[in-house]
Amino acid sequence: MAQQAGILTIKGTLGNLTFYKSRSGGYLVREKGGIDASRIASDPAFARTRENGEEFKRACKAGKLLRVSFRSLMQNASDSLATARLVQAFSQVIKADLTSVRGQRNVIDGEAELLTGFEFNAGSTLQSTLFAPFISDIDRATGNLTVEIPSFIPAQMIAVPGGATHFVISCGGAEIDFEAASYVNGVAKSNELPINSLATAALNLTVPVTANSTKPLFVALGIQFIQQVNGVSYSLKNGTFNALAIVAVSGTP
Repeated sequence: MAQQAGILTIKGTLGNLTFYKSRSGGYLVREKGGIDASRIASDPAFARTRENGEEFKRACKAGKLLRVSFRSLMQNASDSLATARLVQAFSQVIKADLTSVRGQRNVIDGEAELLTGFEFNAGSTLQSTLFAPFISDIDRATGNLTVEIPSFIPAQMIAVPGGATHFVISCGGAEIDFEAASYVNGVAKSNELPINSLATAALNLTVPVTANSTKPLFVALGIQFIQQVNGVSYSLKNGTFNALAIVAVSGTP
């Protein structure tokens, strides 16, 4: 590694040299390093690297497909690291495949149920926000993905952020074909409910997908906080306090 000298400073790549500014403020130059990509792609010594790479790509594609299927709910209920955490979670799903050889392990033969409990917003989790009991159900025969919440008192069963006057409970459902990169999804929501000491009506939120599906099925439950001002509803602090989690998963039957 060498230090640049002179009035002019350079940043970028020139031939086999890379010019850059260091954290200390000085301008440095170094030769390109690393292993040639063609060697990684063919050398037997890098077989494990290629296998790990294939499974990582598979986890990335699976994570993207699930995110897209829940996009309407995630837009206001996810943190900046949700994508990376979801890829990590899918990597664990793939590693749980006990039938395929390394490099060919996949979501379908893995344990999709490991995603149960995944929180999209680590800064405001469903577990620490909604304390009302609920029942989630996946009925493959009918294709109904359901969340039922008995009557509860919002002021007692919700961790209410300052400024919130109302809330909405959402149920998201998705049937995902990871091999064909396609999905069937839907969302069911409650009305805007006031945060007070009056008991709510029981909620039954159902999302229909394909009856008798053989694909993995996912149910997500979320809560969105709202501030009403003069009859107009506003998302509270751009969704900072909204929570969303996967509450039920059924892999292949």
